Amino acid sequence: MHHHLTPKLAATSWVLQILAAAILAQTLFFKFTGAEESRYIFSTLGAEPWGRYGTGVLELVAVVMLLTPRTAAVGAALSAALISGAIFSHLTKLGIVVRNDGGLLFGLALTVLAASVTVLVIRRGQLPVLGPRFLPTAPAAG
Repeated sequence: MHHHLTPKLAATSWVLQILAAAILAQTLFFKFTGAEESRYIFSTLGAEPWGRYGTGVLELVAVVMLLTPRTAAVGAALSAALISGAIFSHLTKLGIVVRNDGGLLFGLALTVLAASVTVLVIRRGQLPVLGPRFLPTAPAAG
C-alpha cells in the first residue's frame, strides 16, 4: 500500500528532507578527512577514529535515503536516531559549545532532529512493516 501525501505535505517534507540531508552531508567531508574538530569530538567520546568513520558512513546512508523518495521515511528515522546520539553526546560529554563554536554544532543537530522527526511524522505511512498501521483504514464494505 502506498501512502499519498497532499501537495502541501509533500513539499514540506521535501524542504525538510533537503535541509536535514544538507546539514548531514556538510559534516561528512570533515569526518572522512579527519578534520581537527572531528578528531577532537570523537577522541573526547573515546571513539576515534572508528566512531568517526562509522558515523560518517551511516550519515552518508541517511543522506542518500532522505533524498530517495522510496526510502525517505527510513532515512528520516535513521537520521533522527543518529542525531539523537550526537545530541546525547553534547549533553553528556561534549557540552553545548564545542571548541568555541558558539553552540553551532549543537544547534545544527537540533535542526536535523526537528526536520527528521517532522519528515518521519509526515511520511509515517511509508515506513516498511509499521507504516500501514499508521494509515487510516477504509470502512468495511457491507
